[in-house]
This record gives sequence, C-alpha cells and structure tokens, in this order.
Amino acid sequence: MKNSTQLLLEEYHLGDLKLKNRVVMAPMTRGRATNADLVPTSLMAEYYAQRASAGLILSEGTWVNSRAIGFINVPGIYTEKQVEGWKQVTTAVHDNGGLIFSQLGHIGSASHPDHLNGELPAGPSAINPQTQSFTPEGFKDTLTPRELTVAEIKQTIQDYKQAAQNAKDAGFDGVEVHAQAGMLIPQFLSLATNQRTDEYGGSIENRARIIFEILDAITEVWNSTRVAIKFTPVMYTHVGIVTPDEETIPIFQYILKKLNDYDLAFVHITGPAQDLTGTPVEALQNDYFSHFRYHYSGRLMANLGFTQQSGDTILKEGKADLVSFGQLFIANPDLVERFKFQLPLSENDPDTYYTGEEKGYADYPGAVYVGAGAQSDEVDSE
Repeated sequence: MKNSTQLLLEEYHLGDLKLKNRVVMAPMTRGRATNADLVPTSLMAEYYAQRASAGLILSEGTWVNSRAIGFINVPGIYTEKQVEGWKQVTTAVHDNGGLIFSQLGHIGSASHPDHLNGELPAGPSAINPQTQSFTPEGFKDTLTPRELTVAEIKQTIQDYKQAAQNAKDAGFDGVEVHAQAGMLIPQFLSLATNQRTDEYGGSIENRARIIFEILDAITEVWNSTRVAIKFTPVMYTHVGIVTPDEETIPIFQYILKKLNDYDLAFVHITGPAQDLTGTPVEALQNDYFSHFRYHYSGRLMANLGFTQQSGDTILKEGKADLVSFGQLFIANPDLVERFKFQLPLSENDPDTYYTGEEKGYADYPGAVYVGAGAQSDEVDSE
C-alpha cells in the first residue's frame, strides 16, 4: 500500500479543526490516576504526549461527578484539582502538535458501594445490571441499585454540562459523550434496565431523551462541532443484561435520525466483536457500518479492531470518515509513523493494561525511520 493512496494518513477537516491524519486514538481505560482525588498525573501527560501524532486523541473515560465512579484509578473532571491535572495532559499533547478530546462518562447502576462511600449506586430503574465493578478489593458483583429521581436525572445532565465546561477550562479541544454499553446512557436505552413509567421510560423517544438533553446542555458550553458521542450498539460481553434487544435497531435509527439535527464533530460507533446471527440485531451482520451511514448524514468514526489495511479500506468505501484504534496505540505510541513507513508493530502486555504505573504504559519504545529504508530497531519514545 503506497502512502500516497492512503486516506488514513491524509489531513482531515473536523469542523474548524485540522487533523494531521484520520488515525484517531480511541478512549482506553488505563487506571493510572492512582491517587485519592483521581487527579491526572504527570505520567499520564507523558503517555498522551507520546501519542500526539494521532490526528486526534480521545481521552480515557472520565467521571463527570463523584456518583459516576465505577472503576478504580480512573480520573475525574469534576473538581478543580482534576482540572489542573488535565491541564498538564492537554498542554503536553498540544506542545507535541496533537489534539485531544475529553470523553465524559457515568457508569450509573454498574457502580458499587465501595466507590460511593457505602451508598447504593443509582440507575434508570432498581434493577441489577448483573455485571461487575472493579473496586479497590478487586472485581465485585453489582447490586440492585436505587432508581434515580427525575430531579437527580436533571442534576446529572447539569453535571455533564459542568464537566464539559471543566474540559474547556482544562484546555481540551472538544468532548465526546461516553454512551458505550454498560454505562448510564445505555442503561436508559435498554429494555432490561429501564422500566420507568415517566418521561425517561417506556417509549423509544422517552428512553433516548437523556441523550439529547445531555447534548443540548453541552452545546451551551461548546460549539456542536467540538462535541461527539460514542455508542456500542451490539456489545454482548462484560455488560451484564444491557445487551441488544428487539428495540435496539429501531431505537438507534431514531437516535441517528435525531442526531442529524445536530452538527456534531462525529458519531463514534464500535462494531460487533461477535457473530450476530440468531440475535435481535442479526440484520446488522453483513454490512454493519453501512447501516449507520445510511441513517446518519454527519461524520462517522468507526472502531472495530481495525488494522492499517482495513482502516484505510472502510474510509475508501465511504462507510466512515475517521477510524479509531485502541490496542494498537498501547504498545505503539508512534502508530502513525509505523503506518506511514510500514514499520513492524510491537506487542502489548495485557497484564499491565490497568496497573503497573509506567510499566506497560509510558515505557513502550518508538520505532526509527532512517533515510529511504525502515529499520525495526527501537529507541526510547521520549
């Protein structure tokens, strides 16, 4: 594959932002905010700066308030200390020529009292999501949560807005709403976890209402072209009972159609990691991303364990405008350069994904390109 023919490596205009390429670093939980205040650290700034050659970096999911927490050592963006910590990160990325969005998240009923000073988590309904929460004492089964009041839902929406303002104050270039499977928003969308009878339950319109109220609140802070949202419509693993049902396709058709009224930076869609045959979403099996392209006229970002070749192909087919890469960025901080010069890719160490401080995080070396030929020798990525 010649570099000159790769859409993946071409510049791309994202609203008023110019991306150096269409290679996006996907949001990945790495568990390095190892302090009681969940403040981003200088090590995290180094990690993100190393990967600044990506066209865009999406931060790890970041808690919008203290009730959102559901995983140890994941940073927040709801206190001044956290904002100051994120300033280190955004400055480091910008100093290295990169762009970075903050991913704003809330885990809802999938949290655990160990994260909440002994209090029960809250969700759309008092229904156990039947998954696990990573606590300081290891993984623990979720419990039956209490049901959020309407007032609490309204306050949570305002917390997203404040988190978006905090992200702007911290120097981020935009925000992405974390609406992946297992989080609070999908819990509202799911028939399994949302059995409310008020304006946030029942019909497709009611269950999807929280998405648009969050987006409306955030776009009071940010221009819509700096706001994105990420969905994982067909995820079956690690999310308990929040799995696709008979209304998954209709509800996403409704969501996508309504999102056409927003001039968002992009809608970020994760594809299926398993065969969909025999499931309620079997109709998506053969041409998954085309379904979303058909119903959404704005910019689409695709995520599905892409390689350089498959990532470039989906762009050429017109099924996506940007491609996000997750695991490839862990061991390859200079992934864009490796793509550009056809250099070999390093292997990840899964044992250090969520723990280990610098090891398996900021100590992966970069590759070297010399003259007209590629060398696989590696050097420190500093």
